[in-house]
Amino acid sequence: MITDSHCHLGSHKFSPEEIPDIIARARENGVTRMITLATGEDDISTNLQIAHDHPEVSACIGIHPCDVHETRDDFEPLLTPHLSDPKVAAIGETGLDYFHPAPDGWTNEDYHARQRDFLRRHFELAKEADLNIVIHTRDKSGTGSFDDALKIYADYSDSVRAVFHCFPGPPQLAARVFAAGGLISFTGIATFKNAHAVVDTVKAAPAESFMLETDAPYLSPTPHRGKRCEPAFTRHTAEAIATQREISLNQLADQTNKVAESFFRFPSIEQ
Repeated sequence: MITDSHCHLGSHKFSPEEIPDIIARARENGVTRMITLATGEDDISTNLQIAHDHPEVSACIGIHPCDVHETRDDFEPLLTPHLSDPKVAAIGETGLDYFHPAPDGWTNEDYHARQRDFLRRHFELAKEADLNIVIHTRDKSGTGSFDDALKIYADYSDSVRAVFHCFPGPPQLAARVFAAGGLISFTGIATFKNAHAVVDTVKAAPAESFMLETDAPYLSPTPHRGKRCEPAFTRHTAEAIATQREISLNQLADQTNKVAESFFRFPSIEQ
């Protein structure tokens, strides 16, 4: 059993009609649990509906940093009605994105300040709901978004655990996440030939400090690079990481599933 800890089944790149087949292909490849993440107001209900329709799927709800300029100031009422839903596994995807330029009418300073404000308020919601949080960071150069997100996390790390998803950095940056009590997750980037920093982190990360993900429909692993990604491809990333860490696929699956079970809120069997 493998868990895809981060995918976007509500993406426009997946039609509603093909979701059952996508989930079936995942199961055929040993991916028996998927976490689908909302990124904005428009897809919260879509992701929740997919989670309710499919027992293999749970959802996270949040506002992506690239969507903060299109989201109302008091975004909390978009999320709070769903916080007690047993199919809501965590808060997210939220975070900071300093890679993309500010939208028209915004300065980078104001855009990034709004992202930081939204991230802090996501942490408040997570704390209130006793949920953990999924963080996105991305920089064009340097580590500004990562540094700022880690600073905000430090104010909540005693009550909320964070996973820094799609982790692209070297072991030194991962060590800072671990020191704060957080986790990281690896995408298909770990299968790319030139992803030396990520592979170094894969090899150095302590057992049970990371999860697996696809970030589908993005970042397809080798041998599907350049094609639309889907949860079934988690297996390719898992096989590559197991080889890099010199353990069996079953060992890796057991370790990463334990992390997912400790991090996410999954429905009980009775539910």
